[in-house]
Amino acid sequence: MVSIKSSYIVIPNEPTPKGLLWLSHNDQTVRWDHTSSIYIYKEQPNLDAIEILKDSLSKILVSYYPIAGRLRYAENGKLELDCNTKGVELVEAENTKTLAQYGDFSPNETFKELIPKVDYTQPIEDIPLMLVQLTRFYGIDQGVAIGVSFSHPLTDGFGAIRFINSWAKLARGETLEASELFPVLDRSILKSPHPPSAPRFDHAEFKPLPLMLGSSDHLAEQGKKLSVVTLKLTLEQVEGLKKKANDESQKEGSRPYSRYEAIAAYIWRCASRARELDHLQPTQLRFVVDFRNRLNPPLPKNYFGNAFTPTVTPTCYIGDIISKPLSYVAQKIREATELIKSDYIWSQHDFIKCHEKLNELRPSFQFQEKHKKNSPFFGNPNLNVVSWMHMQWLEADFGWGKPMYFGPALVCTSDKAYLIRSSNDSIIISMHFQVAHMPLFIKFFWEDI
Repeated sequence: MVSIKSSYIVIPNEPTPKGLLWLSHNDQTVRWDHTSSIYIYKEQPNLDAIEILKDSLSKILVSYYPIAGRLRYAENGKLELDCNTKGVELVEAENTKTLAQYGDFSPNETFKELIPKVDYTQPIEDIPLMLVQLTRFYGIDQGVAIGVSFSHPLTDGFGAIRFINSWAKLARGETLEASELFPVLDRSILKSPHPPSAPRFDHAEFKPLPLMLGSSDHLAEQGKKLSVVTLKLTLEQVEGLKKKANDESQKEGSRPYSRYEAIAAYIWRCASRARELDHLQPTQLRFVVDFRNRLNPPLPKNYFGNAFTPTVTPTCYIGDIISKPLSYVAQKIREATELIKSDYIWSQHDFIKCHEKLNELRPSFQFQEKHKKNSPFFGNPNLNVVSWMHMQWLEADFGWGKPMYFGPALVCTSDKAYLIRSSNDSIIISMHFQVAHMPLFIKFFWEDI
């Protein structure tokens, strides 16, 4: 059982700029709720750990002052970021459970007690953009968990990890480099350099994904219960999947399929088999692409904001995903990735600007029942595969050692897989999938690996 010992609102320890910060089109079209992740540490920190966290957080917020602000609604459902230094919520908690009682740390109802609770019944102007919970484990295992909830319109995972790592560096007494002290906070560099115009591409990524055959909406699938399983691919198994994808028929002259393409293709195939759908059922795979280096000119490396953009594969048939070579599936994923070039990204922005109802582009979450019917849904018969493989989570050492585990902390609302690189280069897959289909997914996953 987890009990809260203390709670603090942490603000920057120096005066910071006030006023409204313009949010980019990429910030506007993500869920406006929080993305929650968990760090697990084997070592037990000193008793003054919460004071160290509080002091170092107040320092790093001087550089990252928008995190201490709040969102608010503007016209047409758009969001604005008010840099009003209302602060970050920091919670200290104690746990009577041991680390071992949480198993492999797969998200479930019990696991939720390790992350800070966000009260979405409040007005959006009162909800902190970042909440942190430090939970101590007692017993033979000891250890500590840090649960982090980051408002998605504030930044993407890459930006959040950079912030956490800079905060950790300060907490353990080290000096920050210039790129860590001066993140690029101004999102206006993502304002289109051209006058508004009609989109130049079709932008399937902003259109509804295929429905189940015979269905007129996704509400039945959206209401089904999901569970989570954590799967671990060794380095040898990852290389085996890459070899399988690249040994089979491949588009002539193309570069070898990547680790992501091979693993995502394999997961899509296993999910398609496990669902036991009609072979003529249309399906798509959705994912996001980091466009920092795809724009011309590229974004600064220390840009803080949402610089990932969605893309989807061409529509495929379940029968083809199951029966054709793995290279066929990997190629469909590559085609979706190769769309994301500078002119395509600017055209996405034009598409968003021309769309009057942003809630129809912005995914809903479990507290937005009234928007679910018209909001995007990426579950059955489709799939979402997110790569966290390049996130440097091992650098989050706050002074009591590197984390032994990092991953998502909540069960997703639609079928989704997270790919996370572990400390020994194996790949951890956090698979969020409908309960009814999970046993077959696990069977097929290990059967053909």
